[in-house]
Amino acid sequence: MDPAGGTSLLEESLRDLLAAAPERGSLAPASRLGAGEVAAELARIQRNRAREAAREAELILRLAELCPDADDPRPGTPGARRTWRRTEPEFAGVSEFFPDELAHAINLGRGTAAFRARRAFTWRENLPATFAALRSGRLDERRAGVLADSLQHADPDLARAVEAALLDEASTTAPAALRTRALALLAELDAAAVERRHREAKKAADVRTYETGDGMAALTTDLPADEAAACYAMIDQLARMAKADGDERPIGEIRSSIHSLLIRRPADSGLPGVGVQLAVTATLETLEGSSGRPGEVNGSVITAAQLRDLLRRVGALALTAPDGGTLTFALTDERGRLLAGLTAAELARLAARGCPDHPDAGEAGAGCECPVSGPPPDTDAYTPTTAQHRFVDTRDRRCRMPNCGQRAGWADHDHVVPHARGGTTTCSNLCCLCRSHHRLKTFAPGWVFRMDDDGTLHVTSPSGVTRTTRPPGLRPRAPDPASADQAHVGAVDPPPF
Repeated sequence: MDPAGGTSLLEESLRDLLAAAPERGSLAPASRLGAGEVAAELARIQRNRAREAAREAELILRLAELCPDADDPRPGTPGARRTWRRTEPEFAGVSEFFPDELAHAINLGRGTAAFRARRAFTWRENLPATFAALRSGRLDERRAGVLADSLQHADPDLARAVEAALLDEASTTAPAALRTRALALLAELDAAAVERRHREAKKAADVRTYETGDGMAALTTDLPADEAAACYAMIDQLARMAKADGDERPIGEIRSSIHSLLIRRPADSGLPGVGVQLAVTATLETLEGSSGRPGEVNGSVITAAQLRDLLRRVGALALTAPDGGTLTFALTDERGRLLAGLTAAELARLAARGCPDHPDAGEAGAGCECPVSGPPPDTDAYTPTTAQHRFVDTRDRRCRMPNCGQRAGWADHDHVVPHARGGTTTCSNLCCLCRSHHRLKTFAPGWVFRMDDDGTLHVTSPSGVTRTTRPPGLRPRAPDPASADQAHVGAVDPPPF
């Protein structure tokens, strides 16, 4: 205690440290706990999760301090960010590549990493009392997140005024109601802040698709609330008209079909046609019906039956390319390693030619096991050949940065070992990287990319975290028996001392 009877800085620090320490739970098996004990244990877990969320936020903020923007490309210099998205830095004074390093550390996507970073900055700058309540376990992560999301664009003083009015009852208010009250109070105190938030939301609007399982996916669109309501009303009205005309499907299924038809422009719309390119991946056994192994459409997994139905619909069941489309045969070895990517015409020519070294080995070289095709030949040029583009797209199918997954159609073909440093233009030195991660590899210091001959990519961040991605379908190499034996011996027989 200080002479005036207050609390010393050391005592305050110890108090905060103890409040943030996780609570020890019961060691008894869950099957032995009564209802009251279970409820108490679940409450303890929620408090500890809040403390862990606060600790994670503190670590994120520290990592941001260790990633200054001093080495980022400056406007007007090679590599400077030029994009239709917001051009100002996400976090003032912090490297634009910081979210990527955070994503690498937590082994999640860049969007998730950026969301958690924005939340951490908001708690620290705008909502310090909320941050303290989270750190002590008095406020759960969900409600603390609602306040951060609602007030992240508000002026810090205004955000703290809203926080002061809501925090005492936040833990007993439903999250949806808490969001509504925070936004209403913000509008009451500063209507301009609400308008700024709306403008920011419109700038960040996008169309997204994500898998929901069972061969289905969701297509979502960010719209102003009035536009979204109008769109839904139109779809619903058309669906009810179809229902009244005798469509026996559930109303939700009809709405979904009408939404798809409206986007894909029905034949009588009077609008010009739009070509859509789909990348369909499947084994021949799946197409023949002798295998249940799932296929992929644009990187999304679908069942064998759904895949065969799709191929019938696009007229490709006979393995012919649809009008305006392409058909590539991916030949792989037993590990799933891509050996060659061929068109139907190339495959037919190879089959007719047979093995050039053993022309008499049976009909069309059927008795010969020599390879008649492989990866496209190397080129001395910087730009990959058309055949190399096709091979790398077929092998990678998406951006190879761990946890990215951007489709290959939006990706660059990057030299893993830069061409300017002696890297060759070969398929074993090329991989698909989206534009964002291509820039990171080229201009962000401290990142290391290394690729094996089979396309396995190893990426190490400046923090020293290494993540590995393999091309879709490629299985890991079996461990070397000798190495496995040595590892086993080392595990059971300690070295002499």
